[in-house]
Amino acid sequence: MNIEAKVDEMHETYDVIVAGSGLAGLYTALRIREDLRVLVVTKKDYMASNSYLAQGGIACVVPGTGDTQALHKEDTMVCGHGSNNREAVRILVGEGFENILALEEAGVAFDREADGSYALGMEGAHSRHRILHCKDHTGKSVLEALYREARSRKNIRFKENTFVEELLLEKGVCRGVAVQWEEDGKRVRRYLYARTVVMATGGIGKAFGNTTNDPTITGDGIAMAHRAKARLRDMEKVQFHPTVFQDGSEGEHFLISEAVRGEGAYLRNAKGKRFMGRTHPQMELAPRDVVSQAIFREMEREGSSHVWLDATHFPPGFFREHFPTIHAHCMERGIDPERDWIPVAPMMHYFMGGIEIDLRGNTSVPRLYACGECANTGVHGHNRLASNSLLEALVFANRIAAKISMTLSRDEMEESRGKVPAGSKGMARTAVDPLKKDFAALFLGGRDNRALLDFAGHLAEAGAKARECRGEVPDQEAMEQYNQWQVMEQVARALLQEWNVEGERHAATSTY
Repeated sequence: MNIEAKVDEMHETYDVIVAGSGLAGLYTALRIREDLRVLVVTKKDYMASNSYLAQGGIACVVPGTGDTQALHKEDTMVCGHGSNNREAVRILVGEGFENILALEEAGVAFDREADGSYALGMEGAHSRHRILHCKDHTGKSVLEALYREARSRKNIRFKENTFVEELLLEKGVCRGVAVQWEEDGKRVRRYLYARTVVMATGGIGKAFGNTTNDPTITGDGIAMAHRAKARLRDMEKVQFHPTVFQDGSEGEHFLISEAVRGEGAYLRNAKGKRFMGRTHPQMELAPRDVVSQAIFREMEREGSSHVWLDATHFPPGFFREHFPTIHAHCMERGIDPERDWIPVAPMMHYFMGGIEIDLRGNTSVPRLYACGECANTGVHGHNRLASNSLLEALVFANRIAAKISMTLSRDEMEESRGKVPAGSKGMARTAVDPLKKDFAALFLGGRDNRALLDFAGHLAEAGAKARECRGEVPDQEAMEQYNQWQVMEQVARALLQEWNVEGERHAATSTY
């Protein structure tokens, strides 16, 4: 690709710029007052998001079902090992159902029972059936409805296939974003100004190599917020999903929803024996971190690359009817879930750390908000409860939209112009990719201080290969690689502090 710089001096001004078009981004845009001009900027399109891949559903207390907010709060706190932000959890469980109703108004059709009531699923570590779903493609169904609605709104515009490179700052205040895209073989940069920017760019899955995340999820929003001096929090908190389809390949992997175990599927080792009974009283429905660690130990003990998920005892046709997406994926790979066991292994799934926000979505940078997986509300603690992620995206996106709608005046316009931080950086894939296997091992292999210090040293060596991109518009891949390295660095620093490891001097040193 020709990396010749072409900086477009033309600028555009909006009331609100939303970076990201997953659930958090789209829902924020839709809930903002309709007389405000909103721009949604997205690296690819709404389908290239973790939200779109979400299978299981949305955890929510539905009135009249016998479930209570107190029970949902307790399940969330127990799963998070009590380290959750209690007020954030109270808000999460208390404001859920009003946002479910808003999704339905936007055209989302959740599964119903024959009597018209919601068909509520059960998932790991929940004490009640409370998962609203659309078969096993909930995220897809929700995003399709929201995207249609957003496209119909006159106040919402989209810039797709557009990479958000950096935040524009003026005296520490966020004033917009610098974006770039490819045009006629060249990289084009444009500055987009706004009175408010909402970061909804997703997590850090690509930094782990093997992940359930979409390949576009490279930690961009977290890294650029860090470079803008936004505070980060809980960067050491990473969740591995226990049951990811293991076919021996590298890169993005297909998730086997927790809902399959919620319907009664068993985990079996290489000898065909169930093993969760000796680990936790909830067995296959234990919290995700417990199940993932148990599977990893079983794999390590047996020298295997996976364990088995057994749903062959389900009634005939049940799997195909309730999990059509998973069924189709397995059949494409020669596995019939009604007759065959499914090979599964834990892989990186969700990031619980991120950009520190308060209960209205404010970051430490004025006029910069964040929500979704790139943000940290503290609601999940050390381990996220299944299907609380989409709920968190909805609740806190709605709160951000309410705050923006209340504080921005339509007729107020500012002439101030932010500037992109000098010295953008890029890295080669060959510097970053070799780190990913050891990065993942830090989370599944148990606490290993020596491994962490070694990794921090390798991280520093790779960081020395970052190159300045002054005087040119860096290509997108180089910046994505650097963003991955930078979030790895912040995670490693957080682990060094969390584990109280001597020798932090070996950790990578950020230039920002």
